[in-house]
Amino acid sequence: MIVGLIAILGLAVVGLAIVVVVTMRGRDSSPSHDLERAMADLMAAQQALVGKVDVVSQQQVATSKALTDTVTMSQQQLTKEINLRLEAVHASMGDNLTDSATATAKSLGELSQRLETIDKAQKTITDLSEQVVSLQHVLDDKHARGAFGEVQLNDIVIDALPPSAYGFQVVLSNARRADCVIRLPNPPGPIVIDSKFPLTAYMAMLDADDDAERQRCAKQLSTDTKKHIRDIAERYIIPGETSDSALMFIPSEAVYAELHAHHPDVVELSHRSKVYLVSPTTMMATLTTVRAVLRDVRMREQASLIQVEISVMLKDVDRMMDRVRKLETHFDQADRDIKDIRISANKISSRGTKIEELELDEGTPTQRLAPGESFDFD
Repeated sequence: MIVGLIAILGLAVVGLAIVVVVTMRGRDSSPSHDLERAMADLMAAQQALVGKVDVVSQQQVATSKALTDTVTMSQQQLTKEINLRLEAVHASMGDNLTDSATATAKSLGELSQRLETIDKAQKTITDLSEQVVSLQHVLDDKHARGAFGEVQLNDIVIDALPPSAYGFQVVLSNARRADCVIRLPNPPGPIVIDSKFPLTAYMAMLDADDDAERQRCAKQLSTDTKKHIRDIAERYIIPGETSDSALMFIPSEAVYAELHAHHPDVVELSHRSKVYLVSPTTMMATLTTVRAVLRDVRMREQASLIQVEISVMLKDVDRMMDRVRKLETHFDQADRDIKDIRISANKISSRGTKIEELELDEGTPTQRLAPGESFDFD
């Protein structure tokens, strides 16, 4: 900047010199004398200009130094503020990272617990799936399906009736083995319950791919059930030995509902044949009624014994009443004795009062009483 200023000043001096020379040439004075004077003036002007340039240079240096100091201080202040801001940001980031790490660890812990719960639920679902598959295998086999129905029937009967009221796998006079026999008195007599229900057609109906196949399986279910009803009526209804009716236990509420909802001909045949269809729910209700009947029969069987016991109890009551009357007589005699004692006590109290109120005159000789004598105060 200073170099440029000097160059401008030099150009100004050269221009001034040219102007002076031209001016001097236009005048009449001596050229040499005027040139010298002009050069002197030019030199003086140059020196003055150099002095001003030095002053300006010094001011420029001072300004540059002040500017440098100001910039340095501003830079230091800015650096300090930046460092403080960076420290604050670092501290805040550290706290945030710590909080984030804590929250993340907590979330991971909760997530781990939930995953454990999900694993347990998944394991439970897997176990249930295996059980369902095993149950499906049970229902696929005819003999296993019969055993499954027998076990379910046995549990219901054992829970509902006393041991003396039923029997399992009872052999009848026609050499047929009944799954369960409910021992009821005549009438109606023992009732046979069969648990071997045909489920093959029903399982096939559930697995059918189209309506035609489903209808065919439903028809087969109706046919199999009707045949089973006839077999039960033929095998387990024996005149003079069993009741005139029997029960066919269906170990599935769904099959029971299917028959009553879509196969009325099967239900009608069961009523005509007196082979009544029962599900686990209706079986429990039926056995509850049977238990009430057995209790009533038991009460009738014990009626004579109850009458004898009541007669003995009445005799005991009569004997107790006689003893109460005797005790009442004793109480009456004791009451009379107490009244007599109270009268005697009142007389004694009265005589004592009279003795206390008796006044003897002075000089009157005291009367002595002979033994056994008393004053007559009456």
